[in-house]
Amino acid sequence: MNAPRRNRNRSQFNLRNRMLMVGAGLGLCAVTLVGRAAYVQLVNSDFYQRQGEARYLREVPIATSRGMITDRNGEPVAVSTPVASIWVNPQELLRAPERIPGLAQALSLPVDELTSKLTQKADKEFMYLRRRMNPDVAEQIVALKIPGVFAQREFRRYYPQGEAMAHVLGFTNIDDHGQEGLELAFDEWLRGKPGAKKVIRDRKGAIVESIDLVRPAEPGKDLTLSIDRRIQFLAMRELRNAVTANQAAGGSIVIMDVATGEVMAMANLPTYNPNSVSGATPDARRNRAVTDLVEPGSTMKPLTIATALQNHVVTPDTIIDTNPGYLALDRRYTIRDVPRNNGVLNVTGVITRSSNIGAAKIVSRLPDQTFYNSVRAFGYGVAPHSGFPGESAGVVPVPGSPGWSGTTKATMSYGYGLSVTPLQIAQAYSALANGGRVIQPTFVKGQHSEAREVIDPAVAQEVVRMMETVVTQGGAKQAAILGYHVAGKTGTARKNGPNGYERGHYNLLFAGVVPATNPRFAAVIVVNDPRGALQYGGLVSAPVFHHVMEGTLRLMDVPPDDIQSWLAAQAAGKVGGNPVSNPAVLPVPQDPAEPNIDAEFDAAMPTAIAPQPAATEVRQ
Repeated sequence: MNAPRRNRNRSQFNLRNRMLMVGAGLGLCAVTLVGRAAYVQLVNSDFYQRQGEARYLREVPIATSRGMITDRNGEPVAVSTPVASIWVNPQELLRAPERIPGLAQALSLPVDELTSKLTQKADKEFMYLRRRMNPDVAEQIVALKIPGVFAQREFRRYYPQGEAMAHVLGFTNIDDHGQEGLELAFDEWLRGKPGAKKVIRDRKGAIVESIDLVRPAEPGKDLTLSIDRRIQFLAMRELRNAVTANQAAGGSIVIMDVATGEVMAMANLPTYNPNSVSGATPDARRNRAVTDLVEPGSTMKPLTIATALQNHVVTPDTIIDTNPGYLALDRRYTIRDVPRNNGVLNVTGVITRSSNIGAAKIVSRLPDQTFYNSVRAFGYGVAPHSGFPGESAGVVPVPGSPGWSGTTKATMSYGYGLSVTPLQIAQAYSALANGGRVIQPTFVKGQHSEAREVIDPAVAQEVVRMMETVVTQGGAKQAAILGYHVAGKTGTARKNGPNGYERGHYNLLFAGVVPATNPRFAAVIVVNDPRGALQYGGLVSAPVFHHVMEGTLRLMDVPPDDIQSWLAAQAAGKVGGNPVSNPAVLPVPQDPAEPNIDAEFDAAMPTAIAPQPAATEVRQ
């Protein structure tokens, strides 16, 4: 009777303990869950928030436009236009292969080609399909609602002036970053900073809602150039006419404001279309006026004479005997003035008649180092620091170096044995026109550097007056502009090739300033390797100066400084109107002493003196 009662009590006792244990366990679990929830929600919420947002929240870029480039008058020469790029998530699209043919048709791509591209990027989540499309066309493709296909807003550079300003402006790449020219030089200034915003995307990648602006887009800054697009177009047109008419390999032209150093125009041939760079060769993209070196030829003589006048070794009236038309150097080489013997000249006559012998005799009175220092002071052998990428410093031999021989100074005096760029020649002639002060060239309007005096203003003025005789009496009559005094110098330099100077290949130059009595502009024209009948700077490059600069003077409202010649021409019935609105060049008689265009120019290459040297010509 007693045993069953003890078993029942034991069962009741065990059930109670078990209930307590179960309750305690459940309570512990509840506390753990509450603690975990508190930890997740309060302590470690940032981590889980990021994990959740990563599945629906995205930060997308906000495209920004590149700064506009304008000419000096505010006319746009480089602008950014909105475009769109189509991109795809290959993983998502490959899960819907039946939509690939429709996408290929919309993109005008073969289905096999598109499928192959997607397969190659099957492990990626991003791939461009087409860049820089018309935004309307891109919107039509997105409207097809093909899985994984989206559009992205971008900007593309457009150059309204096309080939005319290609070498100055350069171009941008597909990501709108500057690659050459001023686009590269001022890339950081022009580029701007893209913005960013947070958006919610659905499972298909489409944007559902914009949540927050992370940072606003900052457009690039605008840039105002010193270039005048009207003068630039005029310069390119006349350069092209000269290159085409004379069957030349190319050419360059530079126009500078002598007082400020601002480059008003710079053009080169061959050129390219910056709106479609893919078809252009590296040779066509090169800005030859800044990067290519030429021997300056007789355009060097005014600098030689300026140095001699500055150092008081000659005066404008000093007599220089150039008889008998050739000059021996070191008993091994000869310099010639041919086909004529210029006889006895004064220093002005050396420039007027472009006498190599006269220049060599004048420079012989100068110490080597003095002449070298002066050439460097004018900017030869020194980078112009114009801000243009890739500009060349040129080559000027140093006295006492292996490149300096007993004949170097003599040949340098008339433009051989040193190499410069057209921009450097323009800078040097600007110095002569600017009272002997060299100023750093610039492509930015209003960005002027301090001028540096290299010769006395009186000496500079005297040399400019001497150069006027080249246009009125010498070989550059075709550079004359009715109503204006023009000063300049021609040059015809034989080209230097792998095996020395090349027979029959020349660079034809003209460098001048106008108006000569109160100079405003300096211009340099180089025509490279003409194959036509005319092979002289005075006959090929000087006419380009005339056509370009008469238009420039009119566009810039520069008053005439030679009104008497215009009045005389008007009285003769050759012109009408006024000299500013109707500039012209008067017909001039041919110089009876003009060299025979079929003759060769041997003065560039000193040759051994023979007992009776053969007559060869000097190119003007």
